[in-house]
This record gives sequence, C-alpha cells and structure tokens, in this order.
Amino acid sequence: MSTLLKFYRPLFSIPYSTRTVQLGTHRFHSLFKPKRRIRCVSTSSHSQPSIGVGGKWESPEFSELWLQNTISRKKEVFRPKTEGKVGMYVCGVTAYDLSHIGHARVYVTFDVLYRYLRHLGYQVTYVRNFTDVDDKIIARAKELGEDPISLSRRYCEEFNRDMVYLHCLPPSAEPRVSDHMPQILDMIKQIIENGYAYIVDGDVYFSVEKFPDYGRLSGRKLEDNRAGERVAVDSRKKHPADFALWKTAKEGEPFWDSPWGPGRPGWHIECSAMSAAYLGYSFDIHGGGMDLVFPHHENEIAQSCAVCNHSNISYWIHNGFVTVDSEKMSKSLGNFFTIRQVIDLYHPLALRLFLLGTHYQSPINYSDVQLESASDRIFYIYQTLHDCESALSQHDVVTLKDTIPPDTVNSINNLYNVFVTSMSDDLHTPVVLAALSDPLKTINDLLHTRKVLGHTH
Repeated sequence: MSTLLKFYRPLFSIPYSTRTVQLGTHRFHSLFKPKRRIRCVSTSSHSQPSIGVGGKWESPEFSELWLQNTISRKKEVFRPKTEGKVGMYVCGVTAYDLSHIGHARVYVTFDVLYRYLRHLGYQVTYVRNFTDVDDKIIARAKELGEDPISLSRRYCEEFNRDMVYLHCLPPSAEPRVSDHMPQILDMIKQIIENGYAYIVDGDVYFSVEKFPDYGRLSGRKLEDNRAGERVAVDSRKKHPADFALWKTAKEGEPFWDSPWGPGRPGWHIECSAMSAAYLGYSFDIHGGGMDLVFPHHENEIAQSCAVCNHSNISYWIHNGFVTVDSEKMSKSLGNFFTIRQVIDLYHPLALRLFLLGTHYQSPINYSDVQLESASDRIFYIYQTLHDCESALSQHDVVTLKDTIPPDTVNSINNLYNVFVTSMSDDLHTPVVLAALSDPLKTINDLLHTRKVLGHTH
C-alpha cells in the first residue's frame, strides 16, 4: 500500500513527549534508591485542567476518574491515598528475549494511564520492574552459552528501546531483581517469622492455608487451585498451591547466599519486595496483564499481607490479551510477533494506535488488515497536522486565535469534553479516537476545499 508506514520513512515532526528520542540510544532516568527496611504502616484534589484560546474556550465540566478494579469486580471512583499523589506499580517483563506485541499492549495501556493521571494534575510515582532472575532466563542463557544476568541485562536494554519506539514515557524507577536481594531476603525472613512459610531442604514455601483471604483477587477457591505457573509439582509441599519464596541453588545456576543456604528467589516474592521498597506496603495502583491475576498477583497480596497486616493496594488494574486466531499471544505458545517484527513493516505509532483502538480490558485480535488500517489512519492524522503547520506558518497566529468562529470553538470544546468524559470512564480510548474524525474532516475541508485559511471565516 502506498500509505504503508515503514519505520524508516519520516512521519513529519512527531512529538516525542518529554524526551528526545534517538533510535540507537536510550537516556535512562535516575532510579530511586530503595530503603533496606520498609516500615509497615497504613495510609489513607486536584483541579481539572482548563483550555482556552484568547480566553474564549470554555472549560469542560469536572469528570471524576473511574477505573475497573479487579479485586472489587466493579468500576470505582479513583481516590488516591495521598491527595495529589499516586503510587503505581506495573509488573515488567521477564527479560530473556525480544518483547512481543502482547507486552506492547500492557505497557501502552499503563503509559496511557500514567499520562492521563499526570494530565489530571497528579504527581505520579510509576514503578515498573525487570525480572532478571528466572528459570526461563537461565534456560535461554544455557542455550546461548551466555551468563544469565548479562543476557537479561541485554534484553532489558532492548525492551527500553521498544518503549522508546512506542512513545511510552519512562517510569519513575525500573528496579531489577538482581539489585534487590537484601529486600527480598528481609521479606522472606519476616514471612517465616510471622508463621506464613516453612523450610524444606533449603527451599522456602509460602503456606496458602495460613492466609484465609487467599483467592480474593482471582475469585478462586483454595481447593480449586493447582500449583501456579512456573512452580513445579513438589510432593514436599503441604498444599499443592503453596509456592516458592526461595529456591535452592542448582549446579551451574546463579545463586545468592541466604539463611537457608545458597539459592535464588521465587518469581512472586520479587514484585512484593520491590513494590514495597519503592512505594511502601500501601499504595494506589498495581497493574499488569490479565494473565497475572492468578497466580502472580494473588500471591503478591498474600506475601505482602503476611509481612504487613496493613498492606493494601487500592486498585488492581488488568488489561486484556492480544490474540491470534482467538488464542492468547504468548512466547510459550509460539504464536507471537515481536514488536521489532511489527515495526519493521509499520510505523511504531501505527502499532500504538492499533492497540488503543480497543478498550484496554477487551481482547484484541492481531491482523495485518487492522495494522494497515491503523497505519493509514496515523498517516492521515499527522498529514493533517503537518498541513495545518504549513498553513498556519503563513499567518499571524495571534491574530487568528481572536477570530475563531463560534462553531469551531464549539467543535474544539466538544472534542475536549469527549476526551475528558471518555478517558475518565475507565480510559475509553476508542471513543476518543472516534471523536477525532469530525474535527479532522473539518480541518481538511478548510485546508483543501477552501484552500486559503484566511478566507474560511
């Protein structure tokens, strides 16, 4: 197609938000320094931004932000624990390969939430981790004859490049498991001391039967639970759903010293320890893909509450899957397309637009037809903006803004009201994108039918 947007084709001057993007490099932000010990405490507005040109535009009515909360199974008004501030933790990738577009959907979704919270005036601390110690990483490193930590670090860098391509803002902090062993060990010790875990031959297991609320997030009953993902069946466990907090070292694998012997952490404890290190045990939003509801996030809740009985995360937000022929896209199924494979054919913003064209909670089916449609659409949007810039450069904008016709002002206000209302209704991006159609059509009519912008009044 003539409008197919190859990545190497310039798309005029597309803004890159708060940073300059250089495709070969990535400027990393400063990380917060985590505290060694996290105090166990419980915790308990901002104004709507206004718009205006020459004082003539009206501010939209205030619209409260509603978010679908997995743990309550309903939409709830967003109320931060601390006025004007938001703490948000999103589970990051297990870095052992290039990320696929299922990952892209997760991080584009939470980038939109991050941006919108900031738009509403909140000061947001956004933490997104890297899992760089894991069975899959070790297996891939053995296959490639590479050090596991080195391999993971390389793919962390590749992931950050993908996020730059997709215009995802960098989070406030990107902690890695390998840098947080003291926090992980401290948390496991506390869980054992509080009676929620037991030791078997150097392995440490969380006892789900000791935690009565286990299953609250997923809605699963304990008797229905099986051993979770990444957890091998082990007859030494007291209950099949008990999960590893610490694993004994195996020959040839990376390990760290611990009171229970050399080994490495289980998958779930990592996020509990890192979220507590950066945000405390009580914060506002915890997010990730829907596949993490059980067992990962269910186990996180159990672990954190076992350490601190005041642990509380207000909103659990989960996005739907990307599917291929109605089957979840995943590396384990081998039916995935990497972000790099897609942006070799389409501009990264076409992929971002495709992902935002479906509500974040609904499944979205990948297809070339939809990517080409998104490619055409993003080209049309930026072509229109480019034409506007060219036309406006020939006129005195200060004079023009004082002579905007009432119907144009109404159109602008209506668009902004749709934006605020739809985004505040659980981030309904498809409605916002649809609302762009009429203004874009009007702009193109003014630019190309009447030709001269100055004669449109």
